[in-house]
Amino acid sequence: MIDPKVLLADLTRLLKRLEDDLRERALSPASEVPELRTQLQAEWQAARDAERTAETFESWAEQVITQAGVHWLLNCVFLRFIEDNELVDRPWIGGTPQSGRLALARDRHDAYFRHHPHENDRDYLIACFREAGALPGLHTFFDEAHNPVFRLGISGDAAMMVMQFWQEVVADSGALIRDFTDSTWNTRFLGDLYQDLSEATRKRYALLQTPEFVEEFILDRTLTPAIREFGYREVRMIDPTCGSGHFLLGGFHRLVEEWSSNEPGRNRRDIAQKALDAVAGVDLNPFAVAIARFRLLLAALQASDVQRMAEAPDFRIHVAIGDSLLHGKRFGLTATDDMFQGAEHFAETGLAHAYASEDLAEVQAILGRQYHAVVGNPPYIVVRDAALNATYRKHYASCHMKYSLGAPFTERFFELCVTGRDARPAGFVGLITTNSFMKREFGSKLIEKVLPRLDLTHVIDTSVAKIPGHGTPTVIMFGRHRAPVSNTVRTVMGIKGEPVEPVDYAKGLVWLAILAQVDQAQSESEFVSSADTDRGFFGKHPWSIGGGGASDLKEALEGDRVRLGAITTEMGISAVTGEDGLYILANEAHKRRSKIELTRPMVTGDLVRDWRTETVPAVWLYDTDLTLLELADLPGTARYFWPARSSISKRKRFGTPMVDRGLTWYEYQELYVNKLRTPLTITFSFVSTHNHFILDRGGKVFKQSAPVIKLPDGASEDSYLGLLAVLNSSVACFWCQQVCHNKGGPGGGSSKDEKWHDFFEFSSTALAELPLVEARPVDLGRAIDALATELSAALPAALFHESTKSHLPPPTRLQLDTACTKANGLRRRMIGLQEEIDWLCYGLYDILPTGSCIDHFCYFEPPEIELGERAFEILMARQIAQGKLQTRWFEWLGIVPITEIPTRWPQAYQQIVARRIDLIEHNRDIGLVETMNCKRRWEGQQWNDLERAALLEWLLDRLESLSSFSQSPDKPLHLTSTNQLVDAVRFDAEFLRIAELYAGHADYDLNRLVADLVANEAVPFLTSLRYTDSGLRKRAQWEDAWKLQRRGDAGDNVGKISAPPKYVGKDFSKSGYWRLRGGLDVPKERWISYPGCERGVDGSLVIAWAGWDHLQQATALATYFIDMKEREGWSRERLQPLLAGLLELIPWLKQWHNEMNPDFGARMGDYYESFVSDEARALQFTLDDLRAWKPAATTAKRGRKKLA
Repeated sequence: MIDPKVLLADLTRLLKRLEDDLRERALSPASEVPELRTQLQAEWQAARDAERTAETFESWAEQVITQAGVHWLLNCVFLRFIEDNELVDRPWIGGTPQSGRLALARDRHDAYFRHHPHENDRDYLIACFREAGALPGLHTFFDEAHNPVFRLGISGDAAMMVMQFWQEVVADSGALIRDFTDSTWNTRFLGDLYQDLSEATRKRYALLQTPEFVEEFILDRTLTPAIREFGYREVRMIDPTCGSGHFLLGGFHRLVEEWSSNEPGRNRRDIAQKALDAVAGVDLNPFAVAIARFRLLLAALQASDVQRMAEAPDFRIHVAIGDSLLHGKRFGLTATDDMFQGAEHFAETGLAHAYASEDLAEVQAILGRQYHAVVGNPPYIVVRDAALNATYRKHYASCHMKYSLGAPFTERFFELCVTGRDARPAGFVGLITTNSFMKREFGSKLIEKVLPRLDLTHVIDTSVAKIPGHGTPTVIMFGRHRAPVSNTVRTVMGIKGEPVEPVDYAKGLVWLAILAQVDQAQSESEFVSSADTDRGFFGKHPWSIGGGGASDLKEALEGDRVRLGAITTEMGISAVTGEDGLYILANEAHKRRSKIELTRPMVTGDLVRDWRTETVPAVWLYDTDLTLLELADLPGTARYFWPARSSISKRKRFGTPMVDRGLTWYEYQELYVNKLRTPLTITFSFVSTHNHFILDRGGKVFKQSAPVIKLPDGASEDSYLGLLAVLNSSVACFWCQQVCHNKGGPGGGSSKDEKWHDFFEFSSTALAELPLVEARPVDLGRAIDALATELSAALPAALFHESTKSHLPPPTRLQLDTACTKANGLRRRMIGLQEEIDWLCYGLYDILPTGSCIDHFCYFEPPEIELGERAFEILMARQIAQGKLQTRWFEWLGIVPITEIPTRWPQAYQQIVARRIDLIEHNRDIGLVETMNCKRRWEGQQWNDLERAALLEWLLDRLESLSSFSQSPDKPLHLTSTNQLVDAVRFDAEFLRIAELYAGHADYDLNRLVADLVANEAVPFLTSLRYTDSGLRKRAQWEDAWKLQRRGDAGDNVGKISAPPKYVGKDFSKSGYWRLRGGLDVPKERWISYPGCERGVDGSLVIAWAGWDHLQQATALATYFIDMKEREGWSRERLQPLLAGLLELIPWLKQWHNEMNPDFGARMGDYYESFVSDEARALQFTLDDLRAWKPAATTAKRGRKKLA
């Protein structure tokens, strides 16, 4: 039996080799089959003309090549599965040696070439695919019109490699390495393999396999009751988004069992066909449909006791390629004619591709009827195709704003279900989908316009359950296609996630609790609670279905209180750059290097934490009145932006390119200046685990990840501070988590186990409904805000910044230690004040026990409090000690748990904390807010990390200042080296002192320290040293775009320039280069490095300051070239990369520096172009030789190759 994980790893490696082979055949100028490129270009142009792609040809072709490679491999997987399980008499590719089938396959291979001596292994495999395609049920899989292997052939050598791969045996035992033999014919791995091999396909079709235990649960509550209600002879089931057919297989097996148990004497083949006739599926992905058909065919063969595909009956399988949202009939609705048209009807609309289907008649038949059970796991993605997006909006009321496809598919699932009316019972609907519609704005139409007219019967919160493969939090919904019958909806509400990772997900404690409680009207366990919720609740957006009393507490907090939106004048984003990698700078030194004229401190959401924020410098393009400046008035910025122009000019505002809206190509994508005109602003983190709000006093700009809140003009600072205190309270956190979208745990996937890890989307729309109390903790807000300001000034980066600004020596060890002590004390005081804000808000919001005196629970001048000493943490520590609680809270945050109230506190405060602990333990409402989910983590960077980062920044700034000299008559520009930098700092007492602090000891190696510092902030001068092969291919596309831009600047009509593809990490030869450059390859490094160009005597890395312009770089490099040639006597091979580096600078020299230079009597671009040509000729190099230079490959460990 095959191991799917090992197979995937092996195929992934093989795929890379096939991609290289296909790329050589389809894209290389030296290809033996140039017609492949012509064919691909024609396909790309057709897609471009239909506005289905805006990519460059090269980027588009890369995806096509990957898809072809994937299909070559998966075609073989299909054949191997069929032949190893003896579903055919004679194997094509391989087989187990012990069965003799491997020898049969080899004999067949030899016989083919005796009859076709001039063909190769590619031709043999194609012949095998065609033969397999003639077998029952396999036509779709090997369909020549749609399977790319038939038009994008690999080379004969690559095909030979593939054949050898499948026939590989273990050296010792002779056993086949990849054996697909499986007595159960389990094909589930095929769908997993397809989605895992092809990232592009996974994203395009939102491939996601539903775990079997979830499928069974949904089928138990849809198909099974449908069989009872309508009878096994009549029942029909459909999955409108069937993918590779998991739900269909489950339904098929159930129906086979029903027919067999009710009519045991019926012919097995007839039973199989009856079951096949009762299940139907549709999917957009042809390959997934092929897999689904194949899996159903095998299941039917098993049910019929047929062992050979050639003996298979002509089974009818009702699975078709199509779009369930576009094809078929709209039951009970109007305006359905479009859904019966073919692609030709939409030839001029940009939608022909969406309506096209080789299964048009079949898909229309499948979707032209209703079903007794409709089940599935619809895709969660947002539609990118503009025409398709608009069409869905036209047809489905649930499509709103930036909707997820889960919304219209929910609507469509109900439509396809048998409508209940008069005496006819309604069909059953069951689906698992993303829960984002529940709280994000796009879900409002689905919730308020669509679902209220349907009989929604169950809403089951599965966001706390551990469902493999589903990183996005989900919900399961059941219903029937009829008007609502009862006034309630059975609701299963999550309370907490799995305490530990389940060994068997089907037996996870949360999932078992859902199973146990879904049929109980009123029940509560540790993990979920169930209730019959008033149907009216589900008719209003957003849904808040927190269990354990959370919904009741939310309603109590709201009451008839005024909402935040009623007291504000502005809420929401203030700025969107549209390309952060370009507009946000690395630091102030980056601004200097790039000659950026104007910057403004930018607040980003990830920096807003615990009452304070850091900022990053951002390119600023506006005057003091916030009016956009002409780029011509910002020449440094203009030159900085120019390389990215073809990319950033494609930015869109509300779906329309900015330039088409009459905006400039360089300005911010969005800037709402009214939110920046007055200084006082509350900003907050849009995505975070807890509520983080801060008060800013002006001079900054706020990224969309840090939306803003503005009070009316003239509002006092105290008004802001009082509101700020409420916004940062645990009460506000609790409320927000009930109404804001849960995005899941770290990295975007739902953490499932510890919900305090989950990130929420604190949208302005949701926050506008936050209920407010009239009395607000102004004094506490002012006090903690002042401490936050003081804390910011005490942190290492601020200390070093202030010393540099004031021309003072950098901080000493004693000063840093003193600051550390101060900062820790400030944080402890802030924790204490935050506790008072939280508990005062419980009183203000009336959730303390009736008749309670606020003074019994508040102490307005609290002592310093360490993490772990808060009331809820002491109670948690006690529960852990008693074995009642499992949590990683203390471990994760590095807290030592304590079970006793600290005795160092004043007696009165100890008594208050004791009362708090008792109330948390025994009062349900307080217990809901005094939890890890709602209490601030105070999880900032450790002091040592902050200190080390500040020391590093200071050292780098000092080294950079020594490198950034300009040319003068007595000091011409020249390349330097890390050893020369060491010589420059060897007697710099301040540098040596800070270096010792950074190294952590006095006997550090200065040469090694400087070399490492520079190497980590340097990027090589040559593209062949910076990029991998994939990066070089992208670089070529960027250079093509630059050529067109230059022609356009010169006045030529070049039309629209396609945006070149962005880089990703694998495009760079080292991860450090990716870190410094990013997706747009924006130079943020401090130094240019020249690896392999070291002087013999020096031997250290040669470098130049990255702030030099192209002419300065060329001058220094040419000087170095002459020096190495004439003084060092370098060979032509060593000189070649230096000349290649100069050649890469020529286009920029001719663009920016080609004015007449009186000292040279020439234009410098022309001068250096001649210099390179002359020197190359003298060394017997052509310019193509220089362009083709790459570092010599050296053998690395484990046999892999890396660049020297």
